[in-house]
Amino acid sequence: MSSSQGNQEGLDALRFILALSSFSPLFVLWAAKGVVFIPGFYFESVCLIFAIVPSLFLIWREKTAKKENDIHPLPVGEAENQSGYFLVYLFAMLLPFYSQNVECWRDLFALTLALAFVVLLFWHLNLYYINAWFAIRGYRILKVYPPPQQNPHTNRSSFILITRRTELFPEQVIDGLRFSNTVYIEESNEN
Repeated sequence: MSSSQGNQEGLDALRFILALSSFSPLFVLWAAKGVVFIPGFYFESVCLIFAIVPSLFLIWREKTAKKENDIHPLPVGEAENQSGYFLVYLFAMLLPFYSQNVECWRDLFALTLALAFVVLLFWHLNLYYINAWFAIRGYRILKVYPPPQQNPHTNRSSFILITRRTELFPEQVIDGLRFSNTVYIEESNEN
C-alpha cells in the first residue's frame, strides 16, 4: 500500500474540529453545571466557546459544500441504520463525562485528558458524523455500501450518508454533499 493510500478520509483538521463538535452538548451541560473552584463566568464562557465554535465549523462545512457545488451521485447497494451509534454516544460518552464530579484542578485536568482521548478516537475512527446537530435537524445516519459494479473500491469501501430518509433502496442514487471523502449529507430534503 502506498503512502497516498493511507487515510482516504481527507480533511484531517476539519474532521478533528467536527469530532470536537460532537461533544458540544457536553460542553453546554458543563456550563450549566459549573464547578466551584472556577468563577462561573470564565468556566461557562470556555464551555460555551467549545460548544459553539466547532458547531459553527460544521455549519460552515455544509454551506461551503453547497456553495462549491461539491455534490456527488452516490449509488446505493445496501444501507444500514447507524442510530445505535448515536445511543452509544449519548449514554456511554456524554452521560459519564457529565456525571463526573469535578472538585479541584486535578479532577478537571483528568477529565480534560479523558475527553481529549475520546475526541481523538472519534477523529481517528471517523466517527465525527455522530453529532447532536444532525439529530436536532431530523437527520438519520446510514452506512451505505455501493453496488459492486458501481464501487471503485469494490467490496472495500462504504460511506456514511446523513439523510432525513428512513431507508434507502438498492440501485437508488442519492445526491450527497461531501463533508469528507466518506461522509455525505443528502442534498435534498425529501423523505
